[in-house]
Amino acid sequence: MASKRTTVRDLRRHNRSLLLSKLYFDGPLSRHELSQLTGLSAATVSNVTAELGEERLITEAGQVESDGGRPRVLLRVDPAYGHVAGVDIGETGVKVELFDLAMNRLATVEHPLPKAPDPATAVEQVTSGLREVFASAGIDESGVLGVGIGVPGAVEQGTEVLVHAPTVGWDAVPFASLLVDAGVSLPLFIDNGAKTQGQAEMWFGAGRGARHAVIALIGSGVGAAVVTDGTTYRGSTSSAGEWGHTTIAYGGQECRCGSRGCLEAYIGAEAVLARYRRVRGKDITGEDEQAQFSALLAAAPKSKTAARVLDETAGYLGAGIANLINLFNPERIVIGGWAGLALGEQLLPRIRAAAGEHALRHPFSQTSIQLGSLGLDAVATGAATLPVADLLEQGATSRIAKPGAPDSDAA
Repeated sequence: MASKRTTVRDLRRHNRSLLLSKLYFDGPLSRHELSQLTGLSAATVSNVTAELGEERLITEAGQVESDGGRPRVLLRVDPAYGHVAGVDIGETGVKVELFDLAMNRLATVEHPLPKAPDPATAVEQVTSGLREVFASAGIDESGVLGVGIGVPGAVEQGTEVLVHAPTVGWDAVPFASLLVDAGVSLPLFIDNGAKTQGQAEMWFGAGRGARHAVIALIGSGVGAAVVTDGTTYRGSTSSAGEWGHTTIAYGGQECRCGSRGCLEAYIGAEAVLARYRRVRGKDITGEDEQAQFSALLAAAPKSKTAARVLDETAGYLGAGIANLINLFNPERIVIGGWAGLALGEQLLPRIRAAAGEHALRHPFSQTSIQLGSLGLDAVATGAATLPVADLLEQGATSRIAKPGAPDSDAA
């Protein structure tokens, strides 16, 4: 197979992407530091940063003393270059958030969804939420780089993005096309919510600095982002990471996906509450699932039934984590999602102990298990990083035409 010929444009885009990414994640940096860190020549760094500065993508951020010479100017990505929106479509609600390019949150809205929402309802809430955050922040659509969306279920990336989410009744839903038909004209980036949470934690949170990690999402459902050598593993059709639908008990509890014995049927919030109801014979108080789950955790010190159900849940979660350790040998496991964070805050030592009981001793000893640090906004924040990641990968060649900026795709 003949190798692809690298053109001058390819090289230029690579250099722009390399320098822009380095400034985004590690800046502010001087031109001298950029040259040292990227291996690019001083002349190349000078030329490319001058170009990025003219396009208003980067800006000066003060000076630093040099060894015996003139002070060096520090550079950073300009937060005001553009904005990004992040959307978290959960099973019970939609959260829409707006950020500047430095991921400072500017506006947020939340809308409830009915249980197992149909795609049309979700589309309506997303479009409404986008209008609201733009209006709240006083931002015109022309200054928005794109909209990232985290959805439940597997996302098949291709010429048409299809969402497969059997737990909410979505079968090959062309969600991006539905949004376009509803009037959304911005670039759209759609991915599984566990994967967007994973990217957020890897960029800014508890996963930062790790090359091999698994970021778990535990809410009503259960998923994970598997990161190998710094890259999210996707599989042949982008559905990798459905950890919640790995079998923990052959012929066990029925799962919402239609199978039996799935991990989600034992540690997902809906399943945990159902197990408590079966044992106790009555519901736990609370206006919604999250409130009921919080009440269950609060009841544990006084209720033997609640304590036993939660202890079993921690055990199943630990066993599921052990499977991840044995399969992927990560250096770090991060537990996120609203139910995962709540469980971890109360039961992390028990979860770690259960993982140690079921994992191979050596890889377990090399793996840390910790809670996510971005809280309940992780999915939406990670979704908003999708257009940022595209900008960095493309070297910001023409996402937004800034007034007075040169054509960045010009030779």
